[in-house]
Amino acid sequence: MKTYTEKQHEQDNEAAGVGVSFIVIDGDLAGQRLDNFLIARLKGVPRSKIYNVIRKGEVRVNKGRIKPEYKLMAGDSVRVPPIRTAEAGTEAKASHQMMNLLNASILYEDEGLLVINKPPGLAVHGGSGVTLGLIETLRQMRPEARHLELVHRLDRDTSGCIMVAKKRSYLRHLQEALREKSAGAGGVLKVYQALVLGDWSKRCHQINAPLMKFEVAGGERIVKVHHDGKPSLTEFDILNRYQGFTLIEARPITGRTHQIRVHAQYAGHSLAGDAKYGDDAINESLRDIGLRRLFLHASSLSFYLPEAKELTRVDAPLPPDLAEPLSKLVIKI
Repeated sequence: MKTYTEKQHEQDNEAAGVGVSFIVIDGDLAGQRLDNFLIARLKGVPRSKIYNVIRKGEVRVNKGRIKPEYKLMAGDSVRVPPIRTAEAGTEAKASHQMMNLLNASILYEDEGLLVINKPPGLAVHGGSGVTLGLIETLRQMRPEARHLELVHRLDRDTSGCIMVAKKRSYLRHLQEALREKSAGAGGVLKVYQALVLGDWSKRCHQINAPLMKFEVAGGERIVKVHHDGKPSLTEFDILNRYQGFTLIEARPITGRTHQIRVHAQYAGHSLAGDAKYGDDAINESLRDIGLRRLFLHASSLSFYLPEAKELTRVDAPLPPDLAEPLSKLVIKI
Protein backbone atom coordinates (compact mmCIF):
# COMPACT_ATOMS: atom_id res chain seq x y z
CA MET A 1 0.00 0.00 0.00
CA LYS A 2 1.11 3.55 -0.63
CA THR A 3 -0.32 7.01 -0.22
CA TYR A 4 -0.65 8.93 -3.46
CA THR A 5 1.54 12.05 -3.33
CA GLU A 6 2.34 14.86 -5.74
CA LYS A 7 5.82 13.45 -6.45
CA GLN A 8 4.30 10.09 -7.31
CA HIS A 9 1.78 11.86 -9.55
CA GLU A 10 4.71 13.15 -11.64
CA GLN A 11 6.16 9.63 -11.89
CA ASP A 12 2.92 7.82 -12.80
CA ASN A 13 3.76 7.29 -16.47
CA GLU A 14 6.90 5.37 -15.48
CA ALA A 15 4.97 3.18 -13.06
CA ALA A 16 1.99 2.50 -15.33
CA GLY A 17 2.10 -0.89 -17.02
CA VAL A 18 4.67 -2.40 -14.65
CA GLY A 19 2.19 -4.29 -12.49
CA VAL A 20 -0.90 -4.00 -10.35
CA SER A 21 -0.68 -1.05 -7.99
CA PHE A 22 -2.76 -0.18 -4.95
CA ILE A 23 -3.15 3.51 -4.17
CA VAL A 24 -4.57 4.93 -0.96
CA ILE A 25 -6.29 8.26 -1.68
CA ASP A 26 -5.23 11.15 0.53
CA GLY A 27 -7.37 14.13 1.47
CA ASP A 28 -6.07 16.29 -1.37
CA LEU A 29 -7.50 13.93 -4.00
CA ALA A 30 -10.76 13.16 -2.19
CA GLY A 31 -13.87 14.19 -4.11
CA GLN A 32 -12.44 13.46 -7.55
CA ARG A 33 -14.33 11.11 -9.88
CA LEU A 34 -12.70 7.72 -10.37
CA ASP A 35 -12.56 8.08 -14.17
CA ASN A 36 -10.97 11.53 -13.97
CA PHE A 37 -8.42 10.27 -11.44
CA LEU A 38 -7.39 7.42 -13.75
CA ILE A 39 -7.33 9.62 -16.86
CA ALA A 40 -4.96 12.05 -15.13
CA ARG A 41 -2.80 9.20 -13.79
CA LEU A 42 -2.60 7.07 -16.93
CA LYS A 43 -1.53 9.68 -19.47
CA GLY A 44 -1.60 8.31 -23.00
CA VAL A 45 -4.19 5.60 -22.30
CA PRO A 46 -7.36 6.10 -24.41
CA ARG A 47 -10.45 6.97 -22.38
CA SER A 48 -12.25 4.01 -23.97
CA LYS A 49 -9.62 1.66 -22.53
CA ILE A 50 -9.95 3.18 -19.06
CA TYR A 51 -13.74 2.81 -19.08
CA ASN A 52 -13.34 -0.75 -20.35
CA VAL A 53 -11.12 -1.85 -17.45
CA ILE A 54 -13.49 -0.19 -14.97
CA ARG A 55 -16.46 -1.98 -16.52
CA LYS A 56 -14.65 -5.33 -16.45
CA GLY A 57 -13.86 -4.91 -12.76
CA GLU A 58 -10.10 -4.69 -13.22
CA VAL A 59 -10.16 -1.37 -11.39
CA ARG A 60 -11.52 -1.76 -7.88
CA VAL A 61 -12.07 0.52 -4.92
CA ASN A 62 -11.81 -1.07 -1.47
CA LYS A 63 -11.76 -4.48 -3.24
CA GLY A 64 -15.17 -3.91 -4.84
CA ARG A 65 -16.38 -3.15 -8.35
CA ILE A 66 -17.16 0.51 -8.84
CA LYS A 67 -18.69 2.88 -11.40
CA PRO A 68 -16.67 5.53 -13.27
CA GLU A 69 -18.57 8.40 -11.65
CA TYR A 70 -17.78 7.25 -8.10
CA LYS A 71 -16.34 10.13 -6.01
CA LEU A 72 -13.14 9.03 -4.30
CA MET A 73 -12.92 9.48 -0.54
CA ALA A 74 -9.90 9.88 1.70
CA GLY A 75 -8.65 6.44 2.70
CA ASP A 76 -10.07 4.63 -0.34
CA SER A 77 -7.80 1.92 -1.73
CA VAL A 78 -7.79 1.94 -5.55
CA ARG A 79 -6.56 -1.13 -7.43
CA VAL A 80 -5.04 -0.08 -10.76
CA PRO A 81 -4.22 -2.90 -13.23
CA PRO A 82 -1.16 -2.84 -15.48
CA ILE A 83 -2.03 -0.70 -18.50
CA ARG A 84 0.55 0.23 -21.10
CA THR A 85 0.59 3.94 -21.76
CA ALA A 86 1.63 5.75 -24.92
CA GLU A 87 5.35 6.18 -25.48
CA ALA A 88 6.83 9.33 -24.01
CA GLY A 89 6.66 12.30 -26.33
CA THR A 90 3.73 10.99 -28.40
CA GLU A 91 1.07 13.16 -26.75
CA ALA A 92 -0.56 15.42 -29.31
CA LYS A 93 0.42 19.06 -29.00
CA ALA A 94 -2.15 21.83 -28.96
CA SER A 95 -1.78 24.40 -31.73
CA HIS A 96 -0.81 27.99 -30.95
CA GLN A 97 -4.07 29.02 -32.62
CA MET A 98 -6.13 26.95 -30.17
CA MET A 99 -4.10 28.15 -27.18
CA ASN A 100 -4.58 31.77 -28.24
CA LEU A 101 -8.30 31.18 -28.73
CA LEU A 102 -8.70 29.72 -25.24
CA ASN A 103 -6.63 32.51 -23.70
CA ALA A 104 -8.99 35.01 -25.33
CA SER A 105 -11.99 32.99 -24.11
CA ILE A 106 -11.27 33.31 -20.38
CA LEU A 107 -14.29 35.01 -18.81
CA TYR A 108 -13.25 34.78 -15.15
CA GLU A 109 -10.20 33.70 -13.18
CA ASP A 110 -9.14 33.68 -9.55
CA GLU A 111 -6.76 31.58 -7.46
CA GLY A 112 -8.91 28.46 -7.69
CA LEU A 113 -11.18 28.75 -10.72
CA LEU A 114 -11.26 29.42 -14.45
CA VAL A 115 -14.49 30.07 -16.36
CA ILE A 116 -14.00 29.61 -20.10
CA ASN A 117 -16.31 30.64 -22.94
CA LYS A 118 -15.96 27.26 -24.67
CA PRO A 119 -15.84 27.52 -28.45
CA PRO A 120 -18.34 25.34 -30.36
CA GLY A 121 -16.92 22.15 -31.83
CA LEU A 122 -14.32 21.73 -29.08
CA ALA A 123 -14.79 18.62 -26.92
CA VAL A 124 -14.23 19.19 -23.22
CA HIS A 125 -11.82 16.23 -23.12
CA GLY A 126 -10.05 13.86 -25.50
CA GLY A 127 -11.30 10.40 -26.42
CA SER A 128 -13.64 8.75 -28.93
CA GLY A 129 -11.60 9.99 -31.87
CA VAL A 130 -10.79 13.36 -30.28
CA THR A 131 -7.04 13.80 -29.78
CA LEU A 132 -7.15 16.92 -27.62
CA GLY A 133 -10.01 18.51 -25.75
CA LEU A 134 -10.41 21.66 -23.70
CA ILE A 135 -8.89 20.24 -20.51
CA GLU A 136 -5.84 18.70 -22.22
CA THR A 137 -5.16 21.97 -24.04
CA LEU A 138 -5.43 23.99 -20.83
CA ARG A 139 -3.00 21.63 -19.11
CA GLN A 140 -0.48 22.18 -21.91
CA MET A 141 -1.01 25.93 -21.69
CA ARG A 142 -0.43 25.91 -17.94
CA PRO A 143 1.95 23.10 -17.02
CA GLU A 144 2.52 24.73 -13.63
CA ALA A 145 -1.20 24.33 -12.74
CA ARG A 146 -1.11 20.84 -11.27
CA HIS A 147 -4.79 20.37 -10.43
CA LEU A 148 -6.75 21.53 -13.48
CA GLU A 149 -10.02 19.57 -13.59
CA LEU A 150 -13.40 20.02 -15.26
CA VAL A 151 -16.06 20.97 -12.71
CA HIS A 152 -18.83 19.99 -15.15
CA ARG A 153 -19.20 19.30 -18.86
CA LEU A 154 -20.72 20.69 -22.04
CA ASP A 155 -21.56 18.81 -25.22
CA ARG A 156 -19.04 19.29 -28.01
CA ASP A 157 -21.40 21.41 -30.14
CA THR A 158 -22.55 23.55 -27.20
CA SER A 159 -20.74 26.84 -26.63
CA GLY A 160 -20.48 29.00 -23.53
CA CYS A 161 -19.59 29.02 -19.85
CA ILE A 162 -17.72 26.07 -18.40
CA MET A 163 -15.88 25.92 -15.06
CA VAL A 164 -12.38 24.47 -14.66
CA ALA A 165 -11.04 24.12 -11.12
CA LYS A 166 -7.43 25.03 -10.39
CA LYS A 167 -7.52 23.64 -6.84
CA ARG A 168 -8.97 20.42 -5.39
CA SER A 169 -10.78 22.44 -2.72
CA TYR A 170 -12.61 24.45 -5.40
CA LEU A 171 -13.41 21.29 -7.35
CA ARG A 172 -15.01 19.66 -4.30
CA HIS A 173 -16.86 22.84 -3.31
CA LEU A 174 -18.32 23.51 -6.77
CA GLN A 175 -19.25 19.90 -7.52
CA GLU A 176 -21.09 19.77 -4.22
CA ALA A 177 -22.76 23.08 -5.10
CA LEU A 178 -23.91 21.61 -8.43
CA ARG A 179 -26.02 19.15 -6.47
CA GLU A 180 -27.98 22.00 -4.86
CA LYS A 181 -31.27 23.16 -6.38
CA SER A 182 -30.33 26.80 -7.00
CA ALA A 183 -27.59 29.37 -6.57
CA GLY A 184 -29.71 31.08 -3.93
CA ALA A 185 -29.44 27.93 -1.80
CA GLY A 186 -25.68 27.82 -2.20
CA GLY A 187 -25.77 25.90 -5.46
CA VAL A 188 -24.87 26.69 -9.07
CA LEU A 189 -27.39 28.22 -11.47
CA LYS A 190 -26.70 27.31 -15.10
CA VAL A 191 -28.54 29.32 -17.75
CA TYR A 192 -28.68 28.46 -21.45
CA GLN A 193 -30.13 30.11 -24.53
CA ALA A 194 -31.63 27.82 -27.16
CA LEU A 195 -33.58 28.28 -30.37
CA VAL A 196 -36.42 25.77 -30.69
CA LEU A 197 -38.74 24.90 -33.52
CA GLY A 198 -42.31 26.22 -33.39
CA ASP A 199 -44.18 28.37 -30.85
CA TRP A 200 -43.21 27.46 -27.29
CA SER A 201 -46.25 27.60 -25.02
CA LYS A 202 -46.21 30.50 -22.58
CA ARG A 203 -47.68 28.10 -20.00
CA CYS A 204 -44.75 25.69 -20.21
CA HIS A 205 -42.28 26.88 -17.58
CA GLN A 206 -41.08 23.51 -16.37
CA ILE A 207 -40.55 19.98 -17.64
CA ASN A 208 -40.14 17.29 -15.01
CA ALA A 209 -39.58 14.01 -16.86
CA PRO A 210 -37.12 11.18 -16.07
CA LEU A 211 -34.36 10.53 -18.60
CA MET A 212 -32.60 7.29 -19.52
CA LYS A 213 -29.65 6.52 -21.81
CA PHE A 214 -30.02 3.91 -24.54
CA GLU A 215 -27.53 2.39 -26.97
CA VAL A 216 -28.75 2.02 -30.55
CA ALA A 217 -27.29 0.48 -33.70
CA GLY A 218 -23.64 1.27 -34.27
CA GLY A 219 -22.99 1.95 -30.61
CA GLU A 220 -24.56 5.42 -30.71
CA ARG A 221 -26.05 6.54 -27.42
CA ILE A 222 -29.27 8.50 -27.17
CA VAL A 223 -31.36 9.77 -24.28
CA LYS A 224 -35.13 9.35 -23.98
CA VAL A 225 -37.85 10.20 -21.50
CA HIS A 226 -38.53 6.91 -19.72
CA HIS A 227 -40.36 6.04 -16.50
CA ASP A 228 -37.32 4.08 -15.27
CA GLY A 229 -34.93 6.95 -15.96
CA LYS A 230 -33.24 9.35 -13.56
CA PRO A 231 -35.31 12.27 -12.21
CA SER A 232 -34.73 15.29 -14.47
CA LEU A 233 -36.04 18.83 -14.18
CA THR A 234 -35.59 21.81 -16.52
CA GLU A 235 -37.10 25.29 -16.18
CA PHE A 236 -37.93 27.34 -19.29
CA ASP A 237 -38.82 30.93 -20.17
CA ILE A 238 -39.47 32.62 -23.50
CA LEU A 239 -36.98 35.28 -24.60
CA ASN A 240 -38.31 36.11 -28.08
CA ARG A 241 -40.60 34.73 -30.77
CA TYR A 242 -39.79 34.43 -34.47
CA GLN A 243 -41.64 33.13 -37.48
CA GLY A 244 -41.46 29.35 -36.96
CA PHE A 245 -39.10 29.50 -33.97
CA THR A 246 -38.82 30.55 -30.33
CA LEU A 247 -35.72 31.73 -28.49
CA ILE A 248 -35.90 30.30 -24.98
CA GLU A 249 -33.95 30.40 -21.76
CA ALA A 250 -33.36 26.98 -20.19
CA ARG A 251 -32.22 26.31 -16.65
CA PRO A 252 -31.35 22.64 -15.98
CA ILE A 253 -31.94 21.97 -12.29
CA THR A 254 -30.57 18.46 -12.65
CA GLY A 255 -27.55 17.73 -14.83
CA ARG A 256 -28.43 14.80 -17.10
CA THR A 257 -26.84 14.11 -20.47
CA HIS A 258 -28.64 16.00 -23.30
CA GLN A 259 -31.23 17.14 -20.76
CA ILE A 260 -32.28 20.43 -22.40
CA ARG A 261 -32.34 18.90 -25.86
CA VAL A 262 -34.48 15.91 -24.88
CA HIS A 263 -36.86 17.86 -22.63
CA ALA A 264 -37.42 20.39 -25.41
CA GLN A 265 -38.07 17.56 -27.88
CA TYR A 266 -40.45 15.98 -25.36
CA ALA A 267 -42.37 19.29 -25.27
CA GLY A 268 -42.71 19.10 -29.07
CA HIS A 269 -40.05 21.71 -29.84
CA SER A 270 -36.67 20.23 -30.75
CA LEU A 271 -33.64 22.51 -30.89
CA ALA A 272 -32.61 24.15 -34.15
CA GLY A 273 -29.54 22.50 -35.64
CA ASP A 274 -29.84 19.37 -33.48
CA ALA A 275 -28.66 16.49 -35.66
CA LYS A 276 -29.50 13.84 -33.05
CA TYR A 277 -32.96 14.85 -31.79
CA GLY A 278 -34.07 17.49 -34.28
CA ASP A 279 -35.74 17.84 -37.67
CA ASP A 280 -33.29 17.11 -40.49
CA ALA A 281 -35.25 19.01 -43.15
CA ILE A 282 -35.54 22.18 -41.05
CA ASN A 283 -31.92 21.91 -39.98
CA GLU A 284 -30.90 21.77 -43.64
CA SER A 285 -32.98 24.84 -44.46
CA LEU A 286 -31.37 26.77 -41.61
CA ARG A 287 -27.99 26.34 -43.26
CA ASP A 288 -29.17 28.93 -45.79
CA ILE A 289 -29.05 31.60 -43.07
CA GLY A 290 -25.74 30.36 -41.69
CA LEU A 291 -26.79 28.06 -38.82
CA ARG A 292 -24.47 25.07 -39.09
CA ARG A 293 -24.56 23.63 -35.57
CA LEU A 294 -26.73 23.07 -32.53
CA PHE A 295 -28.29 26.33 -31.31
CA LEU A 296 -27.47 25.87 -27.62
CA HIS A 297 -25.31 28.28 -25.64
CA ALA A 298 -24.40 28.28 -21.94
CA SER A 299 -25.02 31.99 -21.43
CA SER A 300 -24.34 32.39 -17.70
CA LEU A 301 -23.24 30.75 -14.47
CA SER A 302 -24.03 31.97 -10.96
CA PHE A 303 -22.29 30.43 -7.94
CA TYR A 304 -20.73 31.04 -4.55
CA LEU A 305 -16.99 30.63 -4.21
CA PRO A 306 -15.59 28.92 -1.10
CA GLU A 307 -16.16 31.10 1.99
CA ALA A 308 -17.67 33.88 -0.16
CA LYS A 309 -20.82 35.68 0.95
CA GLU A 310 -21.61 37.33 -2.39
CA LEU A 311 -22.86 35.55 -5.48
CA THR A 312 -20.51 35.46 -8.46
CA ARG A 313 -22.10 35.65 -11.91
CA VAL A 314 -20.28 35.11 -15.20
CA ASP A 315 -21.90 35.83 -18.58
CA ALA A 316 -20.98 34.74 -22.10
CA PRO A 317 -22.53 36.67 -25.01
CA LEU A 318 -24.20 34.78 -27.82
CA PRO A 319 -21.39 33.93 -30.30
CA PRO A 320 -21.47 35.23 -33.89
CA ASP A 321 -22.24 31.80 -35.41
CA LEU A 322 -25.56 31.87 -33.49
CA ALA A 323 -26.24 35.62 -33.26
CA GLU A 324 -25.93 36.23 -37.00
CA PRO A 325 -28.39 33.50 -38.13
CA LEU A 326 -30.78 34.63 -35.38
CA SER A 327 -30.71 38.18 -36.73
CA LYS A 328 -31.93 36.89 -40.10
CA LEU A 329 -35.13 35.39 -38.66
CA VAL A 330 -38.35 37.39 -38.77
CA ILE A 331 -39.49 38.55 -35.33
CA LYS A 332 -43.07 37.58 -34.58
CA ILE A 333 -45.24 40.47 -33.39
